[in-house]
Amino acid sequence: MITTDLLIIGAGPTGLFTVFEAGLLKIKCHIIDALPQPGGQLAELYPKKPIFDIPGYPSVGAGELIDNLMEQIKQFEPGFTLSETAVSLTKVDEEWFEVVTNKGTVHRAKAVAIAGGLGTFEPRKPEFDNVADYEEKGIEYFVKDPELFRDKKIVIAGGGDSALDWSIFLSNVAKEVTLIHRRNEFRGALDSVEKVQELKNQGKINLITPAEVTAVKGEGRVQAITVQKEGEEAFDLETDYFIPLFGLTPKLGELANWGLEIEKNAIKVDNSLDYQTNIDGVYAIGDINTYPGKLKLILCGFHEATLMCQSVYNKLNPGKKYVLKYTTVSGVDGFDGSRKEAEKAVVKKID
Repeated sequence: MITTDLLIIGAGPTGLFTVFEAGLLKIKCHIIDALPQPGGQLAELYPKKPIFDIPGYPSVGAGELIDNLMEQIKQFEPGFTLSETAVSLTKVDEEWFEVVTNKGTVHRAKAVAIAGGLGTFEPRKPEFDNVADYEEKGIEYFVKDPELFRDKKIVIAGGGDSALDWSIFLSNVAKEVTLIHRRNEFRGALDSVEKVQELKNQGKINLITPAEVTAVKGEGRVQAITVQKEGEEAFDLETDYFIPLFGLTPKLGELANWGLEIEKNAIKVDNSLDYQTNIDGVYAIGDINTYPGKLKLILCGFHEATLMCQSVYNKLNPGKKYVLKYTTVSGVDGFDGSRKEAEKAVVKKID
């Protein structure tokens, strides 16, 4: 069982920044996320795309923003439960909540912050009938551990950044990489498209377009896929793994069954004070919440996280008044013993 002060559900930018604001208040955090790495949709869907409305950054890459947030919170030593989805929320007693994941991992916390972005991201799956029979038996929707594909034959299907980037990366890991897309054109970063073209010319990536995977075959696990290329007869292609990267679909998922007040597929909160839900001690921040005038912007999520942490502090420290200290003056003390502070001024006579 994992215990913490504040349990954060969602490792997107708002969830990560919450760790920093909580850390300033000496509140320890643990984060649950369904994706295999922190960053939410920024890391999974468009890591190379620029964001133009982060204060102080005329332009910052989505992946760079996540890397910076991870560096910013490192000294507060957050815990992570990744590749798992929070499925149940229970109020154990007056002090503790219990959240259990789909893999049975039990978490207990004194407060819960739902920072799930647009909800739980579920992979868009191929539409042929026997997909479920091969999931985790050769069909993989995420590349959690590239070493799984070492010296294997793999087929990637998709036409976006994820399909391009993983084809490039795994061309140096797998025995054979085949990239299949239903169109000739790919929608992704120019450097990724050009790199795939280069690797195709070098014979390191097999490219089949326009085409679709119409079936998976194998005894007990994936052994081959059926490819239907436009204008040609279907054919089978031997492979050890099939990785369909068709994007992610956001859903509230199990959160919708937690007794929270839901409005238009979002969680209603009290924006006049602290972004608390109708359950005392459970908050919702970032794109997953709704209130009058709500804007689904990263910078708004940062603001909501800051005010929410003040409320959590008051719940964890009843009767103790918090005196706001500016980091420029007081510095930042991490749980790991590190300290960040401005260079101290000196008093020295000038002759």
